[in-house]
Amino acid sequence: MTKESQKSAITAPKGKKTFSRRNVLKTASAVGAFTAAGPALVKNAFSSSGEVNILMWSDYLPEPFIADFEKETGIKINYTGIGSNEEIINKMKANKGQGFDIVSPTNNQGLQWGPLELLQPFDMARVPIDKVNPAMSNIGTKDWNFEDKGSHWLPHIWGTEGIAWRTDEWAPAGDAPSYGDVWMDANAGKTMGRPHSMMLGAGLYMETIGELNPGDMWKAYESEEAMRPVWEKVAAWCIDRKKNIKLLWNDADTQKNGLLNEGVIVGQTWDGPPMALKTAGDPIMYQAPKEGSMAWVDGMAMPIGAKNTDQLYEFIKFSYEAKNAGKAIDSHGYNSPVLGADKFAGDAYKKNFADAYPGDSLSNLNPWPAEAPWYAEIRTEYVNKFKSS
Repeated sequence: MTKESQKSAITAPKGKKTFSRRNVLKTASAVGAFTAAGPALVKNAFSSSGEVNILMWSDYLPEPFIADFEKETGIKINYTGIGSNEEIINKMKANKGQGFDIVSPTNNQGLQWGPLELLQPFDMARVPIDKVNPAMSNIGTKDWNFEDKGSHWLPHIWGTEGIAWRTDEWAPAGDAPSYGDVWMDANAGKTMGRPHSMMLGAGLYMETIGELNPGDMWKAYESEEAMRPVWEKVAAWCIDRKKNIKLLWNDADTQKNGLLNEGVIVGQTWDGPPMALKTAGDPIMYQAPKEGSMAWVDGMAMPIGAKNTDQLYEFIKFSYEAKNAGKAIDSHGYNSPVLGADKFAGDAYKKNFADAYPGDSLSNLNPWPAEAPWYAEIRTEYVNKFKSS
């Protein structure tokens, strides 16, 4: 996230009431004017090729967005969809930073990317950064400024992970669902989640029922000594209830298919997939759970092997136009850091946002903490123990 007089709740301690759609999509300073080059000028500026190779989350570039970009710029998008940060890192490590012009790591991954030396800083003179909410662009200058060479990360999409369900088959017991609903015997064989994050969600639920102390899940990020006792308890609790889980997902399409075709009635999901289904008229709801939804910002980063630099900067400029960003969020159901993007989204997007974050939900978000390499390795150890049980 970027510089702002107020500290963003994505990086602020829980309880700071600074993260709302108004705060996220609005800034006190006026947005500077930016003139995008026309297709003819754009083509004349290119010295490499008329394409850009993008490694990005599988549902972030809807077909209408791609078509508009290619028509306006004459640049062809070669889009490779992924479903996890592990996929991005592993692919970049295997290819030694070659093969793609843009990759899309999440904001909390900086501690893992810095030592790899697989990214290069952006030329910020070529990025219309004033079109983006400063609370989010500051992430790049604060957490992704490797060796003081400048920002290696730009914000692209933000969203949350919470609870989705079939409104025709299930309903929360109270005003809000719980991460615990995914693990309950009453829903056995009809739930889903992503292993590592549903285990974290289980831990947050365990804090509310006295199985863990309040704050244990966040203390686990501090050191291996703090993490292991907490995750031992979480893993044992989840393994005892694994029989209740119908489906383990790793991407947006699996979430959608689970809710539509696999008999899932409630699951821990990202916000975008169920909101897209809801917009399409399916009996699906997504809401922040009472323990607080997990907030993240996925970004754009430039690998050291990027070849099509002119084209990638044109992609960034196009993505940072409010009209284009609004059209994208209207389709995929996530949210944009681009100022004014919501004005170009339809009524369904606005209603979905209000339904997903009622009451004080936005002040109760859980920002994903920065993940050190040791944390990711130990978490994988417990996730594998859960999956193989």
